[in-house]
Amino acid sequence: MKTPGVVPATGTPPQDETASASAPPRPRGLRHNTRWLMVFLCFLGMTVNYVDRATISISLPYMTDDLHIGPEWQGVILSMFFVTYALGQLPAGAMIDRYGEKKMFAIGGLIWSLVTVATGFVRGIGSLLVARLALGAGEAPAYPSCAKSVSRWFPVRERALANSVWDNGARAGTAVAAPVVTALIAWQGWRMAFWVTGGVALLWVALWLKAYREPSAAGGISAEERAYVAAGGARLEDTPAEDSQDTAAEEPAVRWHDLFRYRTVWGMMIGFFCLNYVIYFFITWFPSYLVDARGFDLLKLGFYGALPGLVAIGGSLLGGWTSDTLLRRGWSVTRARKTCLVCGMLFSSVIAFAVLVPSAMWALTLLSVSYASLAFSAASVASLPADVAPTPRHVASLGGIQNFASNLAGVLGSTTTGLLLGFFHHSFVAPLMLSGALCVVGALTYGLVIKRVEPLRISAA
Repeated sequence: MKTPGVVPATGTPPQDETASASAPPRPRGLRHNTRWLMVFLCFLGMTVNYVDRATISISLPYMTDDLHIGPEWQGVILSMFFVTYALGQLPAGAMIDRYGEKKMFAIGGLIWSLVTVATGFVRGIGSLLVARLALGAGEAPAYPSCAKSVSRWFPVRERALANSVWDNGARAGTAVAAPVVTALIAWQGWRMAFWVTGGVALLWVALWLKAYREPSAAGGISAEERAYVAAGGARLEDTPAEDSQDTAAEEPAVRWHDLFRYRTVWGMMIGFFCLNYVIYFFITWFPSYLVDARGFDLLKLGFYGALPGLVAIGGSLLGGWTSDTLLRRGWSVTRARKTCLVCGMLFSSVIAFAVLVPSAMWALTLLSVSYASLAFSAASVASLPADVAPTPRHVASLGGIQNFASNLAGVLGSTTTGLLLGFFHHSFVAPLMLSGALCVVGALTYGLVIKRVEPLRISAA
């Protein structure tokens, strides 16, 4: 692994000191706050993304009889999504840096919406596995596209809060999916659930293409807002990489695979792996936990299943606000980000105690606290690619690398939970204890492996 060298990245602002010392005042008025509309579009995209992703988790208990799915196949079906989703992060991040977040997010949205609709027509395990693999590939550009958008539209001192807004689409989508999908299942069966959620995704793609703009004067941003975000450290460039050869020539040459040589990047990967291992329990096995371990019926599942996601929305916004507030009060980016990362991961370990309480409501409370704490950390996690990218043209690539590692946890977590349930006679004790332990490992990783949160320095040739 490579320790950062001594040559700073060309054109990169010094982000490890107070990020707001020389920034101009924030412009007032709607016409000077276009950036918040852009991040809201990202939020809507992630919400739809997670509704479509969670539809299978909620529908699976009701699909088993129709499709003759045994318990040994359920974990495999859930994990197949993460195979292509994780692997797709690497090319998706590089392609977003090359072709732009608007185009790549739209292409991904079109793919995943059509696949979701097609899932409503599956007739067996084989076609369902193919649909899950295709869905993972289609959803791969979503996370790095949003991270890239915020890096371009927001100054450093607003970055964590902005990232918490779009990242809350994960919580909102998970929360919305529980009552909506259960209602659709109760109304017309599980196939209708896929047809409706896939159709909504198509509507979002049309909205994204119509409303999203690039952060340039021609794209609708005012001169005042552009000056504000540029002076505040936004990783701003006007055009995709293939259209701006002069700018690219001025930046240091950093090959994509060279990013893996930095200790900071490995810390980002390991830490996000631990965080997402636990988050994906909520996305995949949480409905089954409420039904099998706590005896919830369809009505209770639809109501109480939404609570952890709703609480986590507040945790995410609090995490973004806290990190940005610490920056405005003079904390360095390193100190602000790492404080939020470590504290959130440590608090999330309370998931392990859910197995010790006899009451379903106490268990649900502990799970909600854990999910909110993970979301608290996630706002700073989403800011790391922009914080440490050596040039603006590496933000999405780093976002893809970080998300690749985190979604290996989806592959391993879904399968491991299924295996542990089979080995321990459908008891959730071992899966939840393992999740709690990984929360502590994630806190240690963010605290000790990542030394400084600053743009990666390019070693002298």
